[in-house]
Amino acid sequence: MKKLFLFTLLTSVAFPSFYAKAQSLPYKKSQPIITLVDQYSDARERQDTLLLKSILTSDIDQLVSTGEWREGIKGSMAGMVRSSATSPNSRILKVEKVRFITKRSAIADARYTIQNSDGSTREMWSTFIVVKPKGKWLISAIRNMLPAAQR
Repeated sequence: MKKLFLFTLLTSVAFPSFYAKAQSLPYKKSQPIITLVDQYSDARERQDTLLLKSILTSDIDQLVSTGEWREGIKGSMAGMVRSSATSPNSRILKVEKVRFITKRSAIADARYTIQNSDGSTREMWSTFIVVKPKGKWLISAIRNMLPAAQR
């Protein structure tokens, strides 16, 4: 009986600490991708083309909620800068989920909220396909989606 009690006590103390370590691992792995999306958001907000160029792949493509395809780094950056300039409203991207496809590729899903100048809010989703070709995470594709109910 003492052995069973001791075993139960040790397991109840040790197991939660193992579980906590296992749960924190995905966050640690996801953090560089969350930071990358934050950098993207910051670059868009400040229209920082140098930062944008440093975090996008050369063959990036972007599908925006209007249905416009932006292809390649030049086309994508031009569209991003144009969109930010013509609609300088507050944009918030909040990553809610990161799923790793391989050690060097992942999908990040984010809530994308735009505060319009008239006070209304546009709620969307944004999906980022990210890759790590040479030790640094880069954005390879972006898909912005406007829920059907808001069209």
